[in-house]
Amino acid sequence: MAEKVLVTGGAGYIGSHCVVELIEAGFQPVVVDNFSNAVRGEGDVPESIRRIEKFLGTSIEFHELDLLDRPGLEKLFKKHAFSAVMHFAGLKAVGESVEQPLRYYRVNLTASMNLLEVSPNLVHNLVFSSSATVYGDPQHLPIDEEHPVGGCTNPYGKTKYFIEEMIKDHCKAEKDWNAVLLRYFNPIGAHSSGLIGEDPQGIPNNLLPYVAQVAIGRRKCLSVFGNDYDTLDGTGVRDYIHVVDLAKGHIAALKKLKDNCGCKVYNLGTGRGYSVLQMVKAMEKASGREIAYKIAPRRGGDIASCYADPRLAEKELGWKAEFDLERMCEDLWRWQSLNPTGFSNGTAS
Repeated sequence: MAEKVLVTGGAGYIGSHCVVELIEAGFQPVVVDNFSNAVRGEGDVPESIRRIEKFLGTSIEFHELDLLDRPGLEKLFKKHAFSAVMHFAGLKAVGESVEQPLRYYRVNLTASMNLLEVSPNLVHNLVFSSSATVYGDPQHLPIDEEHPVGGCTNPYGKTKYFIEEMIKDHCKAEKDWNAVLLRYFNPIGAHSSGLIGEDPQGIPNNLLPYVAQVAIGRRKCLSVFGNDYDTLDGTGVRDYIHVVDLAKGHIAALKKLKDNCGCKVYNLGTGRGYSVLQMVKAMEKASGREIAYKIAPRRGGDIASCYADPRLAEKELGWKAEFDLERMCEDLWRWQSLNPTGFSNGTAS
């Protein structure tokens, strides 16, 4: 019988792609999501999950559940014998976290604490979807796992850092616990089918979804926040990774747990940084359309450059990013062109 894996936030962008990879790797995902960043489909099932069921020809168990609902979480854990938990659920917008810090601390930290407290007698294996924001303003590039953490430049990053610390301390106290903390950079792209992809609710907080929406005509112009950074063209440089590569990294982490690995930390990235304007040009090439942009003031919490040293993940997980920038943008454009207004009214089905 296939091992059951609980996927929190599994209807979202990264979570849904991990659900695909879990199924293809022979696991049985059970998805929970509160629809904070997902679109309802038929029968109150997230549209992303409905589409995965269709193109993989399978059924996926889904529960509408907020991780702040501790009794609901306890009920779920009593119902299922999970072999592991993949934890994606949480608020994730850097700019919004600066404006609403207490909301981010309350939601992200409480949700993660509930998971750790409800799990002990039932599940001892956790893959946590963390973030490169825990590194703060880089002291050296590329960033390896030994880089200092905690000097976060925004509340979102601090919540990821605090959750990591909670998990580390919990693993020290409970010797039978295993956890893999994955620090990744900027996921982009979409599944090659064009049926699932990133569908931000409201104005996109991340660069590439916004660029794609400008290309498709949903938005008039991209605001480039700052062109006076110490980078090749003055715009921010980031390590972009294809979401399918990222999902495969989570599967590799899940398999690592079987080694009784204790608590491990890995970077998932390509090891190469691209500027905002380079990404705009790459999307212009993929879409065949000109993308209008204007220079705007820097945003609070942003840094100049951030890209990974992913060699440890290759050495210990056997994982390496496969897709290049051209493929990332091609897959993103396929998703956007097939679903011009996202899941809510796309042409793909």
